[in-house]
Amino acid sequence: MGDGRAPNTPSPYIREKRRRRRAEILHAALQAFRENGYHTTTLDDIAERLGVRKTALYHYFPDKESILYECHRESLGEIARMIEEAEACCERASEKLAYLIREHVRVMTETLEGSPLAFEVPALSPERRAEIIAARDRYERVLRDLVLAGIREGEFQQVDPKVAVFAILGAINWIARWYRPEGAIHADELGSKFADYLVGGLMCRQPG
Repeated sequence: MGDGRAPNTPSPYIREKRRRRRAEILHAALQAFRENGYHTTTLDDIAERLGVRKTALYHYFPDKESILYECHRESLGEIARMIEEAEACCERASEKLAYLIREHVRVMTETLEGSPLAFEVPALSPERRAEIIAARDRYERVLRDLVLAGIREGEFQQVDPKVAVFAILGAINWIARWYRPEGAIHADELGSKFADYLVGGLMCRQPG
C-alpha cells in the first residue's frame, strides 16, 4: 500500500535532507561573502567549500543573488522570532529592548559569517531589495516604538528615537568587524554587556 502522499511528493526524509543541504549552502556562501566580499565570490568558490561541483548548487538556487536573498530572508525570519519572544516574555519597554539587543548580538556572534549582510543589500535586484529594506524598516520601527514607550513610561530620557536606534543597530552590526569567537569575550557575555550599555545609556538618571 502507498503511504498516502500525492505522486511526486518528496518524503519527510528527502525534505529534511534538502533543508539541511540548503542550510549548508547558505553557511558556505556566508563564509565566502565574509572573507572575499559578495561581488568577488563566485558560485565556484561556494561549491569548492562544499566539495561539490557548481552545477550541484543549481538544484537549490538558480544564481548567486538568490543565495544572498535567501540569506537575508533567513536573517529577517530570526529577527521576527526575536520580536515575538520579547513581547511574550517581557513587560517593560526597557526589558523588551534589552532582550532584542541580547538576541540580536547572539545571532550575530553565532552566525558571524552572516553579519556582512547588513552591507550587501544594494547587491539585490530592485524587487528583492525593496522587500528586504521594508522588513528591515519594520524592525527599526519596532525598536523606535520601544524607545518611545520607554520615554512615555518614564524609563528613558528624552532622546531622539531614530538616532537612538541607529546607534544601537550600528553598534551591533559593527560586531562583525572586530569580534572573534576564540577571543576573550564569550558571546553571551557580549550580548549582556551590549544590552547593559545601550539600554543603560537611555535610562533616566536617578538624582543624587
